Amino acid sequence: MLTCEICAEEIMLEEDMKTHLLLSHLENDMHCPLCSLSGVSYDELCLHISSTHPEKQHGAQDPAHLASPSGCCAATISVTESEKPPTAPELSSQSSSGGDSCDTAGEATPTAAPGVATHRSLQPTKKRTPESRGSSPEDTAPITSTVTAQGQGRSEQSKAKQKRLSLPGKERVFSCPMCALVCSSCFSLQEHVELHLQEQSSAQASPGSDLKLARRLQQEEEQRRQTEEAQQEREEFKKLQRQFGLDSRGGYRSQMERTMERAVARGVMAPSEFHCKRAEMMESLSSGVDDGRARTQGVLRALYEYYQTECRDCVHVWLSADTDHYCSSAGDRGWGCGYRNFQMLLSSLHRIDTYAPHLQEKAMPNIPQVQKMIEEAWKEGLDPQGASHFNQRLQGTSAWIGATEIFTLLTSLRVRARIIDFHQPTGPNNTHPQLFDWVSQYFRQSSRSSRLPPRLIHTSLPPLYLQHQGHSRAIVGLEQRKNGSLCLLLLDPGSSASDTRKLLSRDTVSTAVRHLRKFPGSLKHKQYQVVAAQGMLSAEEKQISILTSRTLCAERIP
Repeated sequence: MLTCEICAEEIMLEEDMKTHLLLSHLENDMHCPLCSLSGVSYDELCLHISSTHPEKQHGAQDPAHLASPSGCCAATISVTESEKPPTAPELSSQSSSGGDSCDTAGEATPTAAPGVATHRSLQPTKKRTPESRGSSPEDTAPITSTVTAQGQGRSEQSKAKQKRLSLPGKERVFSCPMCALVCSSCFSLQEHVELHLQEQSSAQASPGSDLKLARRLQQEEEQRRQTEEAQQEREEFKKLQRQFGLDSRGGYRSQMERTMERAVARGVMAPSEFHCKRAEMMESLSSGVDDGRARTQGVLRALYEYYQTECRDCVHVWLSADTDHYCSSAGDRGWGCGYRNFQMLLSSLHRIDTYAPHLQEKAMPNIPQVQKMIEEAWKEGLDPQGASHFNQRLQGTSAWIGATEIFTLLTSLRVRARIIDFHQPTGPNNTHPQLFDWVSQYFRQSSRSSRLPPRLIHTSLPPLYLQHQGHSRAIVGLEQRKNGSLCLLLLDPGSSASDTRKLLSRDTVSTAVRHLRKFPGSLKHKQYQVVAAQGMLSAEEKQISILTSRTLCAERIP
């Protein structure tokens, strides 16, 4: 029994030992003649040379001259097709024939592919003769000592290689550090990474690389700017929704309940009073009729009496028909001015003979009911653009309304209405003298006669609805001073009921009237809109108004 000094494997026959040394330890131990790579198999070495040294493959170093790293013999021979070493069966046949040409283990020739050279790494010993098989141990000592010396010199390297080759296959997977590609060998990875480097170097050397970079940076900047603008638009839209009551805060009922709950929390209102007022509110909302708590009656009669005896510096004073003042309440404070001005206008129409017979409902609707009336007018086909703006819904919201919604309400009641748009200032310091002139002409139409009009005229004209950005008021009169200047008399829903009632007292009326007067220097908003009621519509005229409201247009001045 023979034992391999390199791997300690036990083999029965000497010929099998030669084959074992050739195949297990010599053929798999090659090194590259063009670089320092070593410890690889023949197939790995061929792949390395073809991928790493393609330009030298057919040069001075022929790829057939592959060498073993062993230093035992420096001689290198070329193995041709005719010099191929015998295979294991041939070695066995030669041994059985007893030929003297059988080499010892130290003379084993490594098997190589055609045209590939290898080193003879074992020291030659004297040939065995058939008679020497039974010789003493001293005759075989050279062979054993030679193999032992070589095995000791290469045991560490062989064990290291065996350990490396015995590693699990998953550890021999190589990932590219520049992309997601996974290579099965380090040589393929090296070639792949070199392609990356070549592409980068060619891109850097390209004359258009700077232009591409600039375009890419410009696109990124444009995308960032568009993202910021979209975010800003969303925030502004939410702010407008909150401002105009189109968010989810609820409507009149929700705001009234929140206000009373805060009053209870502060100790201003007792819980019993809270439940009592809430029950009254629910009853008013269910009936659709205003409870009258925000109404102040007799305002125009008090003004007429005041101008009869006071304010002698006015040449002419025109007053509208009797109008009740409606102030904002806890349920609509901050957004209900448009609805309150409509209640003022409707209270006047109920007292004018031209309109009263045609108005079916004599009771004053509350704010939720006014919202319902606007929705019903939209269903009739009035102002489809406005309906789309409010998403066909006003009830249960705190949405603001303006001149177009007042026009829609009046038209649905068969009241002929006009919208006059003073879209830009027409005087110095952003004033609107043409607005004052138009209002003067509106009130003067009640006294068109050849004789001189009286100083104080209480007309039968309804008040005018005046809208500007963020607020609306009702024009109930006009003063013409001795110097020719004009002054509007405005009822403001923002004025409390207690302040308005000061007009009813002779002791406080002089002070209260000052809050009604608005001279041209007091109205400096960029745009004003006026809604005027001017007679009744027939059924046919109402249908025409519904059709024309699809593209609702105001009369622009100038």
